[in-house]
Amino acid sequence: MTFNDDARLDSSKVRRGGRGGTGVAVGGGTLLVLFLVSQLLGVDLTGLAPATDPGAGSGEDSTVENCETGADANANVDCRMVGAYTSLDDYWAEAFPELGGQYASPGMYLESGTWQTGCGTASSAMGPFYCPPDQSIYVDTSFFEVLTGQLGADGGPLAEMYVVAHEWGHHLQNLGGIMDRIDRQDTGPTSDGVRLELQADCFAGAWAQNAQSTQDAEGTTLLEPFTEEQLASAMDAAATVGDDHIQSSQGGSVNPEQWTHGSSESRQKWFLQGYENGPGACDTFAAGADL
Repeated sequence: MTFNDDARLDSSKVRRGGRGGTGVAVGGGTLLVLFLVSQLLGVDLTGLAPATDPGAGSGEDSTVENCETGADANANVDCRMVGAYTSLDDYWAEAFPELGGQYASPGMYLESGTWQTGCGTASSAMGPFYCPPDQSIYVDTSFFEVLTGQLGADGGPLAEMYVVAHEWGHHLQNLGGIMDRIDRQDTGPTSDGVRLELQADCFAGAWAQNAQSTQDAEGTTLLEPFTEEQLASAMDAAATVGDDHIQSSQGGSVNPEQWTHGSSESRQKWFLQGYENGPGACDTFAAGADL
């Protein structure tokens, strides 16, 4: 997926520097929360995280600089995260109220090393995640190197933005009260936790279908229509972080009862469900929903 060079990005809501507090972070999609997943799968995945300075990322908030246009987003991964934010915010500000929800923009922080969040201390080993108490998404963009270099995903701009879109899905679930109504501690292929993650994948697919119509503040289209190859890269990213793929790629046996995010097949299926049918078709909690 390519940004139009002259599209204007809004970097005012994408910042660096964490905040303090307590709560429970929510992982998703390509967002391997590596430490937490390690505990659930019985396989140490924290070695997948790139080396970082443990003292970095804990300073005061600051905006992301030099990310003003679509050309910047095409050239720089941090600016691409700003572009993803601009596109997702534009889409969901209109789509979420149509689902009956009251929309509010999330915060977004680009971090590295360790930092403070509303969910406590976080680190690069956790991968991208959403923190409900401060309604913010946290991304260390070095995760994309892990996704391609060590987990075998194809990568590419749309695959990277899928990560953010999935986390945005968790924000919508938080706004809609879904997180307060489920058992997030249970595991297994039909658990509430897996349903939560698959719904976030579906929301990501709904955005992807409509991303090429999102606009900047001046009405300029942000993104060019993406190719089948780019869509395949997002699907590949979803498959790469399926629980079965993670378990088998780390030398362990596939144990569905320990799943927290869903199988590779399910993650692709629900991304396509949102892509083909829109956000109204993303009720993974419906009785009899085929996961």
